[in-house]
Amino acid sequence: MSFSHISVLLSETIEQLKITPGGIYVDGTLGGAGHACEVCRRLSGNGRLIGFDQDAAAVEAAGERLAPYKDRVTIVRSNYCHMKDELSRLGISRVDGILLDLGVSSYQLDTPERGFTYREDVALDMRMDQRQTRTARDIVNTYTEQELYRVIRDYGEDKFAKNIARHMVKAREESPIETTGRLVEVISAAIPKKARMTGGHPAKRTFQALRIELNQELEVLENSLDTMIDLLQPGGRLCVITFHSLEDRIVKSCFKRNENPCTCPSTFPVCMCGKKPKGRVATKKPVAPSEREMTENPRSKSAKLRAFERCQY
Repeated sequence: MSFSHISVLLSETIEQLKITPGGIYVDGTLGGAGHACEVCRRLSGNGRLIGFDQDAAAVEAAGERLAPYKDRVTIVRSNYCHMKDELSRLGISRVDGILLDLGVSSYQLDTPERGFTYREDVALDMRMDQRQTRTARDIVNTYTEQELYRVIRDYGEDKFAKNIARHMVKAREESPIETTGRLVEVISAAIPKKARMTGGHPAKRTFQALRIELNQELEVLENSLDTMIDLLQPGGRLCVITFHSLEDRIVKSCFKRNENPCTCPSTFPVCMCGKKPKGRVATKKPVAPSEREMTENPRSKSAKLRAFERCQY
């Protein structure tokens, strides 16, 4: 199937970016280039967009969709954690805005052979970058029971994590767990029948956990946000769209820390640590999708947008 991804919170994100026609903007998660196209439409003169994505299908699709703006677009196949180095190679030290849309694309979810889905029986994969050799199959079949429990508990927030991990280890003793279908069977058997009847698909949380672990999604996010804020020009904005509480907590904490970095005890009458704010949180509350958007695109329901603005000095 062709690469597709319905851009969530599109107008809200563009509004928060405060685009200036001659600015330099970065889309760190290019995907189907929905957000990127809207940025490009607002650029002129020396305006420029740099798009990052580690998925080859996304890079190809984005290149086609952004072809009308090719004079102002550069696409880099890389994880956004390498943004600073890649921008440096392009002679760019500061930018006017950065966007991250952390959602898994519709293409990745709906293309069975990518192995993200729990709705069809296909090979376990879940790689966002297919140059990577390790897959979800390796995690399921080589991690210890304690390691699996940690992953499912921390990244899936599943209250049945311990039992799921135990069932996975027991099942693979008979034969390796090779497919999404067999993994779903194992997970379902580990969850009480009553719980399986409510709260969505019983494998949803475990599949999320495995995907996050395999692609190191939270570590990459946590280790990249401060650098992105440092890359912003005075007045520049970093906009991040998250889709679950684990991501949102990281973004919220980072923005708060950069707005108020002082580490002095509250009893001190004045700041002695000398740490200065890098900017301000531009969204005091996260921006959520409208009722209409949630109806038209159910996958947007959990989305939250937060924005941070760099100091004007």
